Amino acid sequence: MAHFLYKLIPPRPTFPGDMTEEEGAIMEDHFGYWAGLIAERRVVVYGPVMDPNGSYGIAVLDVEDDAEARRIAEADPAIGVEAGFGFEVHPMPDTIVRT
Repeated sequence: MAHFLYKLIPPRPTFPGDMTEEEGAIMEDHFGYWAGLIAERRVVVYGPVMDPNGSYGIAVLDVEDDAEARRIAEADPAIGVEAGFGFEVHPMPDTIVRT
């Protein structure tokens, strides 16, 4: 298995402080999606990062390869709705994982 960092980039730096009702619904779908991946043990951890320069979301994926990491990222409901969210996926070679 390989590890990848997924970063969800929100539509603006002030998100989630000024999230609209529509964006809230998107986030509910997003959280459900990632909770399912946690249950499947394909994700080690996920959640928001409250960076003072602008919050964003992260997940650490435990998957076979880059292609699977990319498929997971592209299937995120926040990405699929074209509501201004973006993402990055980066390999994490030589990770040390707590047992």
